[in-house]
Amino acid sequence: MRARPSRAVSLLFTSLILTGLLGPGAVAQTSGSEPEPGPEAAAPAVVDLAEIAAEPPVQPARPAPRDLFGADCDTEISGSQVTAYCHNGYPETDLVRLHVECDRWWDVDGDGAAVAVDPAGSVDLVARCWKEVRSAWVSHQRR
Repeated sequence: MRARPSRAVSLLFTSLILTGLLGPGAVAQTSGSEPEPGPEAAAPAVVDLAEIAAEPPVQPARPAPRDLFGADCDTEISGSQVTAYCHNGYPETDLVRLHVECDRWWDVDGDGAAVAVDPAGSVDLVARCWKEVRSAWVSHQRR
């Protein structure tokens, strides 16, 4: 049985090979020509320790945590009817209002009345146009 080389010897041998291959002084040469000076031949960088700050830079103040408010509403358009299903998962009451913009110029756009959605409460808002609906959205207001 052969003796297995120790792990330290293997690591040392590997690091020597990598240093030789990847080291900054290793420049590829073609046979019979002088190596051209490249970025490897540049002088080492000089750092003035007086220019390094003694303390880390001041970090900017963290923004205030987002204020959790507003019911989660899903809007569904079916033909000329709009339904918004709203659920308030936050501890403050939210006043929601359904807005509908009708597609035809002669069809009156609608802004529904504000409805209070209490914490952990749900509400359905319904509106319609005479013909097609162009867009619909829900606005939120603090009580």
